Amino acid sequence: MFALAVSFGVLARPVMGRVAPIVMSVVVFAGASQFAALSVLLGGGGVGAAIAAGLLLNARFLPMGFSVASCFRGGRLARAAQGQTVVDASWAIASRGDGTFDRGLLFGATIPQAVAWISGTAVGVFAGSALAHPDRFGLDGIFPAFYLALLVGELRNPRARAAALAGGAIALGLVPFAPGGLPIVAASAAALLGFRRERRTSG
Repeated sequence: MFALAVSFGVLARPVMGRVAPIVMSVVVFAGASQFAALSVLLGGGGVGAAIAAGLLLNARFLPMGFSVASCFRGGRLARAAQGQTVVDASWAIASRGDGTFDRGLLFGATIPQAVAWISGTAVGVFAGSALAHPDRFGLDGIFPAFYLALLVGELRNPRARAAALAGGAIALGLVPFAPGGLPIVAASAAALLGFRRERRTSG
């Protein structure tokens, strides 16, 4: 996570300056959407298009939030605050494989990730001149490797394999003609359908 954040800071500094990437990592704290927004800016897109790309990718947290909501406690504000700990890696780590989640593990996995992400962004921003070419250090391959590792860990579950295949098929089918970010959002529907089947079974 730290190395991934360093690569974001290095790439973001020439486009966003020194302060904005760090503020973004504190407020947004979502690597996929931050890289998506940065990609739009690097490609010459406007701020509005960059924000839209980030929001589209973050829409995946809707089905993820539905699946983990039952483990939160307290009133609406308390549950909303706990929901801020739902990030990709923590969500996968806290999954028990039977549709339930370990609340303590979810929180415990997110805290060090947040520290690593924010501090790594700062290091990338301020050490950007020394890391001007992230591909020399393999930093450009960290982002896809990170998500591949999450996927491999989840594929032990047959239901997860089915959801991954369905999501991949949806995304691949939409990539040739859909706007950037939309295939990922649409692919998350596969996970939502799996969640609904599980809820019906448990009911």
